[in-house]
Amino acid sequence: MMRFPIAFAEWLRPYDKANLAGDLNAGITVGVMLIPQGLAYALIAGLPPIYGLYAALIPLMVYALFGSSGQLAVGPVAMVSLLVAAGVSEMAEPGSDSYLQLAIMLAFLVGVIQLVLGLLRFGFVTNFLSHPVLSGFTSAAALIIGMAQLKHLVGFSISGGKNIFEIGIYAVQNAGQIHLTTLSIGIGGILVILAARKMSPKFPGGLLAVILATGLVFLAGFDREGVAIVGHVPAGLPSPSLAFFSLDQIRALLPIAFAIALVGFMESIAVAKAFASKNGYTVDPSQELVALGLANVAGSFFRSFPTTGGFSRSAVNHQAGSKTGLSSIISAVVVGLTLLFFTPLFTYLPNALLASIVIVAVVGLLDVAEVRYLWRVNRTDLALLALTFGATLLLGIEEGILTGVLLSVLSFVNQASRPHMAVLGRLPNQEVFRNVERFSEAELIPGIVVFRIDASLFFGNIDGVRDTIEETIQRAAGTQVLILDLYPVNRMDSTALHSFTKMVAWLGTKNISLFVSGVKGPVRDVLQKSGLTDLIGADHFFDRIYPATESAKLLLNPYLGDETS
Repeated sequence: MMRFPIAFAEWLRPYDKANLAGDLNAGITVGVMLIPQGLAYALIAGLPPIYGLYAALIPLMVYALFGSSGQLAVGPVAMVSLLVAAGVSEMAEPGSDSYLQLAIMLAFLVGVIQLVLGLLRFGFVTNFLSHPVLSGFTSAAALIIGMAQLKHLVGFSISGGKNIFEIGIYAVQNAGQIHLTTLSIGIGGILVILAARKMSPKFPGGLLAVILATGLVFLAGFDREGVAIVGHVPAGLPSPSLAFFSLDQIRALLPIAFAIALVGFMESIAVAKAFASKNGYTVDPSQELVALGLANVAGSFFRSFPTTGGFSRSAVNHQAGSKTGLSSIISAVVVGLTLLFFTPLFTYLPNALLASIVIVAVVGLLDVAEVRYLWRVNRTDLALLALTFGATLLLGIEEGILTGVLLSVLSFVNQASRPHMAVLGRLPNQEVFRNVERFSEAELIPGIVVFRIDASLFFGNIDGVRDTIEETIQRAAGTQVLILDLYPVNRMDSTALHSFTKMVAWLGTKNISLFVSGVKGPVRDVLQKSGLTDLIGADHFFDRIYPATESAKLLLNPYLGDETS
C-alpha cells in the first residue's frame, strides 16, 4: 500500500528525542557540505552557481516529508547535472534565459515521470539497467564531467569539441595558454579537499577550500589578473513561479527527462537501499519514486533543476548520525539561511575551485573495483560494462544511456532464451540426482534420460529447450524413457504448451515414453487445462525423480522390481 500521504508522520509523530542530537549534527554537516557542492554542480549543468543552492532547498525538504529513507540526502548531483547540460545544451545556449527555463522545465517533467511511475507501482524500472551497464555509464560520465571542468581548471576556453579525446588533444596542443594562477588554485583546492577527507569524512573540506580560495582571490586581487570568479550572487529565497512552463517544449525535453528520471532513480534507490540495510529497515522503490517525483515537481516551482539522492552526502548524513528526515529539513534550513544572508561572500569564489570540487567528487564514480570483480567472475558482464563505457565516451551521454538500456534488455533476453539445462545421474546408494557434468560420481541409468530444465518456459526459450532435449536423446543411444524434472519451472505460456505437445508427439514416433517429476501447482494446472496431462498420462507424473526412475525401470523390465535400485 502506498504510504506517501503520511510518510513524514511515520517519523514525526512518534519522534524519539534520542535521535535529535544525531539528526541535528547530520543536518548541519550535510547543509554545510551542500553549499559548495550545489554551486559546483550548477556549473556542470551549465547554470549560474546560485541555481545549485535553489536545487538544494525545496527538493530536500519535500523528500524529507515523503521519502522512506532516513539517510538519503537529495539535491544536485554530478551525474544528473551532466545529463541536464547534455540535453538542454542541444536546445539553447548555456547561461541564456531560454536555457534556464528549459532546465527548470526539465525538473518538472522528470518529477512528473517519477511521480506517475511511483503511483503505478513501477519501482521495478530499476531492472532496466543492469549493474555492469550502470557502472560503465557512470565511469564514462565521470570522465566526461572531469574533462568538462578542465577549462575552469586551466583558465582558458577549450573548443576542441564535445568528445573528451578531442578536448584532451586541444588542451595539450594549447598548453601554453594555461593560466598558472588559476591552475594553482584548482590543484590547491583538490589537495585541501583530499586532506580534509583523509582527516574525517564528516569534515567539510569543500567549504574549507571555498573559504581559503575566496579569501585568497579577494586579498591578492587575483580576479584582476585573469582568475575567473563567480561574481555577483543574488541573495534571497527563490520565489514560486510557473513562468518556465511551456507546452511547446515538452516533446523536445521528454527523451532527456526519461533518461534523467531513470538514471536519477537508479542512483538514489541504490544509495537508499544501502543505508536502509545498515540501519535495519527497508525502503519501498515505488514510494521513493513518488518522493523524488514530488521533490522535483515542487523544486521546479522554485527554480530548481533536476535533483536526486547522492552517495557522498548520504554517506556523510549516515556517519554524522542521521536517523530521520528531520536531518534533511535542517540541511535545507542551512541552505536557506545561506541564501538569505551569506551569498555576497561567494562573489570572489574562483571557478577553478568549483571545478576542483567537481573533480574530486567524480573520481569516486570511476568504478575500477567493479572491472576487477567482473574480470574474475563474469566476463560477459564485463563486456557489457566496456560497451556501455565506450558508447558513452564516443557517442555521448544520451546515446550511452540508450545503449546501456538496450544492452541490458538484450542481455536479459539472451539469458532468458538460453536457460540452464542438465542431464542428471543418480549418486551411488542415494535417492539423489545431480548434474553429470558437475558430479563425476553421478551414474546414468541405461535406457533412461533424466533431464532438468532450470527456468520457466515461454515463447522466447521453448524452441531452444526442445532442440536441446531432442539432441540429448539422439546422442543417448537406446533411450526408451525420458524423465523431465520440471521442479524449477514456475510457469508455462501457451507457446510452450503447444511446443510441448509437439515434443510428446515426436517422442511417440521414437517409441520413447515421457515421465514428468516435480511439477508445481500452477504448471500442473495449465498442463491439465491444455490436455497435456491426459496426453502424457496421469500415471506418468511423480513428485520426485527417484520414484519416476523406479517406475521407468519397471516399464522397461517388469521383472526387475526394486532389485535394480
